[in-house]
Amino acid sequence: MTKWDIDPGGVASILSLVGLAADDMSKDVKGYGEAVTDAAAWAGTISGPYCGSAPAGPVGVAVATFASDTEAKIRFLAARTKKSLDGTVQATTAYVTGDLDMAADAQREAAKAPDPAELRAVAQKDDGQGGG
Repeated sequence: MTKWDIDPGGVASILSLVGLAADDMSKDVKGYGEAVTDAAAWAGTISGPYCGSAPAGPVGVAVATFASDTEAKIRFLAARTKKSLDGTVQATTAYVTGDLDMAADAQREAAKAPDPAELRAVAQKDDGQGGG
């Protein structure tokens, strides 16, 4: 069986760093969205003079299509990051709670008076010489 050895303080420290990186990533994704929108709008067209808003050119359409095609992947990345952070917090909390529960159970058991079977077992080990 694998032994778990989790340092909750270390986990909290790493989660803090990952949280900062996730915040940075969120800002980068927002900037990416704005940059793609600008790129699509300013890519130009191969048409002649026009009145009103510029028609979408082939490069602008390609940029917009690329952004649309990658949007789900970017959303997945953000959701996966959040789920991983939340899962790590839950697992570490369960680990700490489990340790505390096991320690409390051990203390409760140690504080109980010996039962008759435990008394017989001690008596047999002593070989009649008393003590423990």
